[in-house]
Amino acid sequence: MSLQDAATATARFGLGPVPGDLEHVAHDPRRWLLRQLRGVEEGPRGAHSRDLLTEASELRGDSKAVNSWGRAILKEQSQLALEFSVATKRPLQERLVRFWSNALAVSAQRKEVVALAGSYEREAIRPNIAGRFEDLLLATTRHPAMQLYLDNHRSTGPDSRRGRRRGIGLNENLAREVLELHTLGVDGGYGQADVEALAALLTGWGLRAGVGFEFDADRHQPGDKVLLGQRFSEGEDGCIDALRMLARHPSTARNHCRRLAVHLVDDDPALELVDRLVAAWGEGDLTGVIEALLHEPAAWQPLRKVRSPQELVIATARALPDESTTLLRASVQSLRQPLWSPPSPAGWPDRAVDHTGPDAVLSRVQWCQRAAARAEPREASAWARSLLGPLVGRGLDSALTRNDDKTGMALVLASPEFQRR
Repeated sequence: MSLQDAATATARFGLGPVPGDLEHVAHDPRRWLLRQLRGVEEGPRGAHSRDLLTEASELRGDSKAVNSWGRAILKEQSQLALEFSVATKRPLQERLVRFWSNALAVSAQRKEVVALAGSYEREAIRPNIAGRFEDLLLATTRHPAMQLYLDNHRSTGPDSRRGRRRGIGLNENLAREVLELHTLGVDGGYGQADVEALAALLTGWGLRAGVGFEFDADRHQPGDKVLLGQRFSEGEDGCIDALRMLARHPSTARNHCRRLAVHLVDDDPALELVDRLVAAWGEGDLTGVIEALLHEPAAWQPLRKVRSPQELVIATARALPDESTTLLRASVQSLRQPLWSPPSPAGWPDRAVDHTGPDAVLSRVQWCQRAAARAEPREASAWARSLLGPLVGRGLDSALTRNDDKTGMALVLASPEFQRR
């Protein structure tokens, strides 16, 4: 492989190179990436969700205090997570954390989730990115942040003990998103009856302060349920079996393999590529499918993706490793992609068209100018080559020779070569 492959590896599969990375990675870019899949790196620390639920319950009744407390936790935890992404020596692993946090998203736009968004990533996403998808699905579905985000903590079987006593019923939000987004996909072959069956299976799943996830049999809809033609028994185990079935379903494999291909290779990946990833996925081998992708010729073709606002901020901070990272959180907010705050359960969009509208491009250019102005000056041509290697085009090269270093640094950050991954 080559210096160009090293540039591809650090930009497409990593989070952007630190100056000097390309020469180190060029010896074997694929092996550099594959080594990062061994084990799971411990991320930034923070309070456990069960303790956060206890704190929230102690503040109950004082909505102003709860909001202030939750926002302070979100501010601290999102800054720590961004700093960790900048400093990590395993950028592929960190990219996968970001991918799965977005694919199985909760959002701090809901006040109930504000304090829990960081713990969701730490407890449910990060430990499961290199294992089996069914374990990732179970961890995210059970987590208090997901239960609160999609209102499942109150979903009650109409024929359950509590349902009969209080006259309350099912909430289908979590069931619908599990089927549409987290497993089968919108065209995955399910219908409204399946949504209702999964919602019934999920009744009783909820949370309790000091405990975290809890199954409440008094809220669980009694009796067997039929989901996708298969019968599942009542109780917590029946729902676990149903989720494992969904995780292993062929439609789930295709849904997530395509999403991975869109995220890591191209906005419109070839069907043949997705087919090969589905074969590698098997029953949900998350490491195996990434290993297979790294051996695909398409993975090493010229960079086609456009960095999201979050990715641009992280890549810039990695390109300026001696600079302060205190503005990371403010930067992703100013570019309108704050961490853990997507506009819907579908997460942030992942295609170039979503990041390259006129207003978005102008905001990017202005942000790049501000980032360069804050940084210590560097010899722009040498800095560009340390980050982009042979990707530096004639136009950028010529522009750098005609401008001072501060202007040149802004040109590098705003260039198509740096904006792509």
